Amino acid sequence: MWKRDESVRPTSGQPASAPAPAAPAGTPSPRADISHQMEKDIVNIGKSVVIKGELNGSEDLTIEGHVEGTIQLRDHVLTIGPNGRIKAQVFAKSVIVLGEVTGNVTASDKVDIRDNGSVDGDIVSPRVAIAEGAHFRGSVDMQRKAGAQEKPKPAAAATSPAPAQPAAPQAAAPAAAGARVGA
Repeated sequence: MWKRDESVRPTSGQPASAPAPAAPAGTPSPRADISHQMEKDIVNIGKSVVIKGELNGSEDLTIEGHVEGTIQLRDHVLTIGPNGRIKAQVFAKSVIVLGEVTGNVTASDKVDIRDNGSVDGDIVSPRVAIAEGAHFRGSVDMQRKAGAQEKPKPAAAATSPAPAQPAAPQAAAPAAAGARVGA
């Protein structure tokens, strides 16, 4: 016990003793890594798991098993692993398909169908990537809701000041143009 206490004290004071407590410090590091993983909020559903019904979450999710019903991860990434078999309506921020999806996929950011990935259903997303060797059957709607909302706001802001300032020059411009046309 004295040796452990002494090894802890020199670690903070002397770098020469640092290699000896590196093993005990290594033990907390995996715990720190686990806490970092928990902070990232990544959940895995194993390949032996079968879920039927509605799946909602506020974490990134990787599915290797079977899911039937509805999957909603509106602000997070859904990854369907190579063993994943999905028969569901999917709503997520981003969807990465390595396995099979049967059903419509709606993503607010991107849908990425990788090699050997398969989607049978309609895709609604502003960005879609389909790798060579992937399977897709359905329609794609690449609408940009966020982009469409941002563009009218700056245009409206630019339109309001623009007529007020050019109003005087425009009044002068038609008079000059009228004088030229009349001459």
